[in-house]
Amino acid sequence: MIAEPSDQAGHRRRRGSAGGRPPAFDAEAYKGRNVIERSFNVLKQWHGLATRYDKPALTYRGGVVLGAIITWLRALRVAP
Repeated sequence: MIAEPSDQAGHRRRRGSAGGRPPAFDAEAYKGRNVIERSFNVLKQWHGLATRYDKPALTYRGGVVLGAIITWLRALRVAP
């Protein structure tokens, strides 16, 4: 879930009980979700994975694993 903008929270507080229930936001859970979403976005840069040209599931999974390994190795090379 994306954090709620402060102006929207202010509008809801001004409306009182008619403003609706505030959305639940767990900052720790959001940090984990953010990492996963960024990882998927990196993998989507692989054209074959984003468009699902590899129809057999085994071939597609192999592409996902290969992309994840290469991304992981690049991250290790960059990290101190």
